[in-house]
Amino acid sequence: MDRERISITVRKNLLAKLDSTVDGVKIRSRSHALDYYLSKALSPSVSKAIILCGGMGTKMRPFTYEMPKAMLPIHGRPLLEHTIELLKRYQITQIILSVGDLGDKIRDHFGSGEKFGVRTTYLRQPGAVGTGGALAMAEGMLQNETFLLMHGDILADIDLDDLISFHQESDYVCSLALTSASNAADFGVAQVKRNQIVAFDEKPDPKDSASNLVNAGIAICEPAIFALLPIRTPCSLENDVFHPMATQGKLGGYFFAGKWFDIGTPKHYEQALKGWHKNPAASL
Repeated sequence: MDRERISITVRKNLLAKLDSTVDGVKIRSRSHALDYYLSKALSPSVSKAIILCGGMGTKMRPFTYEMPKAMLPIHGRPLLEHTIELLKRYQITQIILSVGDLGDKIRDHFGSGEKFGVRTTYLRQPGAVGTGGALAMAEGMLQNETFLLMHGDILADIDLDDLISFHQESDYVCSLALTSASNAADFGVAQVKRNQIVAFDEKPDPKDSASNLVNAGIAICEPAIFALLPIRTPCSLENDVFHPMATQGKLGGYFFAGKWFDIGTPKHYEQALKGWHKNPAASL
């Protein structure tokens, strides 16, 4: 983005506080700290999210014959409850849950969201519409503001404020959270130059995977993304939207190093049960 040099006068105690945030990684310098915190204070906040919970969960059977994958228990609570707790922590409290055939079990548990400190609304997916089709159904509810998009089958330790600030400092239509994975070819693989995703391949052949950075299933999106969704179903965000966006320079990549689990297979579920902390707030 364009920058302009300015001169300002700041109280010494305030400047000391600003300098104390410079760690050389997240905040690189005094000027970056000033830019970061001004952007954070003056940019519109993100208060809405859509969580995609309508997948069939075929790889997680027999668990998912009678239970949505998002409701699988993690330390005594549904997976989705951990996610909603994360969103609430960052004041993202207007949550759309896009659900499938077993969506009544999600609705029965979360209801209006009041007892979880959020407000939940529900969209029922009419069959296999794909991740892009599920997002398209929410256009009327999200078209006027920046929003968070999240998959309902992941657990993540991520600073959402930092992801949002990263996005607001850029001109990307969508900024994907990225994490590293040894089995990258099992996910959406991103090739990044600086902060821009220049290539995105969903589950590539392991021989062709040129990166270990993968789509973490969390993104900040502008309403302009709806114009990029193909008018057909099923539609895949990963194959039909993110791939061409990368070639058009419209996709940002935000790397985070916190814990991350994709509950896509029984093996990954077992890893999450062992590796996910019982009190995620303690690690953030």
